[in-house]
Amino acid sequence: MTRRIAFAGLNLESVTAVPQVSTLADFERVCFRGAEIPAQYRGTNTVAGGVLSVLEDAGAEMVPLFHSLLGALGPAEDAAIIAFADELAQGLAASEPLDGLVLYLHGACWAPGFDDVERFLIERARAAAPDLPIAVPLDYHGNVDTATFAAADIAVAYRHSPHIDMGETGERAARALLRMIETGERPGLAVARPGVVIPSILSATALQPLADLIAMARAEEAAGDCDISVMGGFAYADSANTGMSVICLDWQGQQAAEEKAARLSDALHAARVELSDAIPIWQMDAALSEAARLRGSGAPVVILEHADRMNDSTHGLRAVLGADLDPDLGPDLGRVMVPFLLDPESAAAAHAAGAGAEVTLSIGGKSAPETGGPLDLTVRVLWSGEKRFTVSGRYQQGAPVDLGLTALVEVGNIRISLVSHFAFAVDGDPFFIFGERPEDYDVILLRSKTHFRDFYTPLAKAILVTDTPDLGPADVRLIPYRQFDTAGAYPWRL
Repeated sequence: MTRRIAFAGLNLESVTAVPQVSTLADFERVCFRGAEIPAQYRGTNTVAGGVLSVLEDAGAEMVPLFHSLLGALGPAEDAAIIAFADELAQGLAASEPLDGLVLYLHGACWAPGFDDVERFLIERARAAAPDLPIAVPLDYHGNVDTATFAAADIAVAYRHSPHIDMGETGERAARALLRMIETGERPGLAVARPGVVIPSILSATALQPLADLIAMARAEEAAGDCDISVMGGFAYADSANTGMSVICLDWQGQQAAEEKAARLSDALHAARVELSDAIPIWQMDAALSEAARLRGSGAPVVILEHADRMNDSTHGLRAVLGADLDPDLGPDLGRVMVPFLLDPESAAAAHAAGAGAEVTLSIGGKSAPETGGPLDLTVRVLWSGEKRFTVSGRYQQGAPVDLGLTALVEVGNIRISLVSHFAFAVDGDPFFIFGERPEDYDVILLRSKTHFRDFYTPLAKAILVTDTPDLGPADVRLIPYRQFDTAGAYPWRL
């Protein structure tokens, strides 16, 4: 008998403090439905691609409902969550008979009308299909607790940040689901929380001591029939369950799952101070001086403006412009690239002016006061037009990206790509799509957190992580939490 497995995905990493709300229309812009899902994601390093691979190899049928992956933006509107929850329930009812459901969620989606968006969606699925086995693959940066999965059977999360194992995570979820269906086994599922909150920039899984703690999880798996997800949490989504966690899926039963999750959680708590001090954080002027000292080495220097949460911050660009346009204000940085700055208004104005034109634009800094405010710059337009591409890097490899109307502009020795839709600049694609290479530049000003490390660690001469007064501070004690109880969660830098 051919097993029929429904698939649905709703994925958003919400920064609660961002004023721009992610609307139903925003989710719809990136939503695929039905046969579009296998057509778009087969063979890709994505959760949908991994699920599809396992199901097809097993002779099972994917019943695709919807897939909307919006990325890292502001809160979701309640109406969007309700609309997709309704669609999920209706899709499950209309697709019967079914043998299981893979429900791909982030874990840090936030909307004002919900204590836990992911829990709500899982519970809606359970209410629509009371006896259906449900597997939930998640982002490593999810905020979860035991209640999140009360209505689920299986939960697994990415093991790596950068998320180079999205496809593998989909495979793990699908294999566990098929095992449960075929054998009738019900695994234990436990969540333990160490009471630790770290900023995204410290959640890269190759950093120590986090790497050693994650290796403990792999050792536990080798010694027993289980799947353990160490989750970095997402400090910038203000919820009661904000912070790190450990999920254990254990085929030896609930007690075994709880014991293993608790052991790893205790180890994370014991290492809390070391976790919070894994890398140096640079002030911007010091980073510029260091970048100038290192330039000319044949490899670019990456200056990371990690606190920017909407890809439109002007703090770093303002500093770089000062150094480039007035030698008395800063060091010589050489050629600088600022990729994927989100500013649809400036992209449209540059496109209207046309390639070769000089035009004065009010660039960036428009999403919130904390982003630094717009910069009035007279730039030369090098190229403009609609821009779509397929990801070449390992993070989401093969997935489609639509930047919308895009413009490549130049001021002094600085090039800026202005985009109309939020996109991660974490690999070589922001250069390749314009016929360039990262090595063509001395300094690259990125606005990422961890995903850039997979591509840039072996390429860059140095990575200088800077802190700016934006919405994603390195010191999470600066975040004005309302729902999250911070008592005991700030054990670092004592």
